[in-house]
Amino acid sequence: MPFVKEIKNKAYFKRYQVKFRRRREGKTDYRARKRLCAQAKDKYNQPKWRLVVRITNKFVITQIVKPLIDGDDVVCSAYSSELRRYGLNVGLKNYSACYATGLLIARRMLTKIGLAETYKGQDEEVTGEVIKTEMGGRSYFVDELDENKKPFRCNLDVGIRSTTTGHRVFGVMKGATDGGLDIPHNEKRFPGYDGDTKKFEAEVLHDRIFGQHVGEYMAEMQEEDPELYKVFFSKYLEDGQDSESLEDLYAGVHEAIREDPSPAAKKAFSPDKKFKRAAKKTREERREASDAKKAALNGEDEDEEEDE
Repeated sequence: MPFVKEIKNKAYFKRYQVKFRRRREGKTDYRARKRLCAQAKDKYNQPKWRLVVRITNKFVITQIVKPLIDGDDVVCSAYSSELRRYGLNVGLKNYSACYATGLLIARRMLTKIGLAETYKGQDEEVTGEVIKTEMGGRSYFVDELDENKKPFRCNLDVGIRSTTTGHRVFGVMKGATDGGLDIPHNEKRFPGYDGDTKKFEAEVLHDRIFGQHVGEYMAEMQEEDPELYKVFFSKYLEDGQDSESLEDLYAGVHEAIREDPSPAAKKAFSPDKKFKRAAKKTREERREASDAKKAALNGEDEDEEEDE
């Protein structure tokens, strides 16, 4: 009989320590979180800000978060569901919507801290190029630096998403940097970067930002299978959009976001006065209801026996 080493013995279970709950659920990468949140020891009470991006089955969620000892503090947030206010009613989780949501949270955050006029980002033309400015041996990912106020810097937090080339979380980051935030990055994870040739085509990213990939697919499907096209893009057609109008649509959304990035006013809570909770039955009423239910069941049983 071969020798078998017993590993999970009493001593093993006695010293066993379960992992954190969010680690067991696969929701938090604590190794990455520690590096995102741990501040420098020579910068007392200077938090590392994070741009948290989460993509659900329907929407895109973005938040500017400040880590504290007792938990994270969400200072600013923006959701792709808010893009309906700016004229975008369809495709609220594709790459173009991610870019628009990143632009929205950037303009909203800078407006909140008073840097909206100092750092406007790419407000004239979106080229897709990575913007970088060198000063004092340090790189800032903005167009121009102000002499008195530095840009608002934060790091991208992708959670447990796989950081593959062309992922939508980097579309949010691109929108935020074009909106005026200082987020360290390079072009290696944007659409248009070729890992073999080490070259980056900014035109590919530009087309992705303005929904040209969706427009090309719409045109192709309309030509090959018109019936399937009407079903697949029914929401686009109801909204009056086609393969040629998407670029103007997203350009209008970007312009509207820059004009007013503030969140919508919250609706005042008004309880429904029509609803009234039913009064609790007394003991006698409950007994009568129970007797009536038993009598009805006994009557059904007797009818079944007579039929047999």
